[in-house]
Order: sequence, then C-alpha cells, then structure tokens
Amino acid sequence: MKRAHLDEMTRGWLVGDFEPSLYRTSDVEVAVQRRGRGERDPRHCHRIATEIVVVVSGRAVLNGEVFGPGDIAVAEPGEPMDLLALEDGTATVCVKIPGPRGDKYLLEDEAIPNDAGG
Repeated sequence: MKRAHLDEMTRGWLVGDFEPSLYRTSDVEVAVQRRGRGERDPRHCHRIATEIVVVVSGRAVLNGEVFGPGDIAVAEPGEPMDLLALEDGTATVCVKIPGPRGDKYLLEDEAIPNDAGG
C-alpha cells in the first residue's frame, strides 16, 4: 500500500502522465482541488479529452452557471470550461478522459468576468 497526502500533489492532480503521480497513465487524469473564494481556473478547452468536474463542497461558477455540492459539469472535447470559486473551501474532483500530455488550450480572450456569481 502506498500512502501519500494531497498536499504533496501538484495542484491536486494525483493520477495521470505527470510527476508526482500516484498512478502514472495517459488513460485518465484525476485531481482533488481545494480553492479559496475568488480563485479561478482560466478558460480553456481540450481537443482530445472530456473533462468532468464534480463540486464536492462550496459553490463555484462553471461556464457562467452556479454549481453547488453534488453538481457535475461535463465539457466534451472542444467545449470551453472555466471555474471561479465563490466560497472559501470550495472543493472539486476533476477527471479528464483520456489524459494525454499537452491537451490543454488556454482561451484567455474569453475569461469569466470578475463579478460572475458574486
């Protein structure tokens, strides 16, 4: 049995084709991420991967819609995704299928507005 801590992972990413990783594979990427109010993930898309984001705690704006605990967003390949945490302690689980390297494309000109969702 391996033992690790989420704080040892880079931005919460724990499974995928990167280091550190608890299970190295390009088949999937998995992250558990915690954010404070106002922290954001920039608008981006993937050309190959489908991205699934589950809000575990707190509230966040994903693509202009407010999500709370238990809500799930799915972005298909080519579909933009962004996230803004509305509360301290907002936690998400993110899964990317598959998880090839270099499949994240920033869309900086379409960033979510600063006042989104409060």
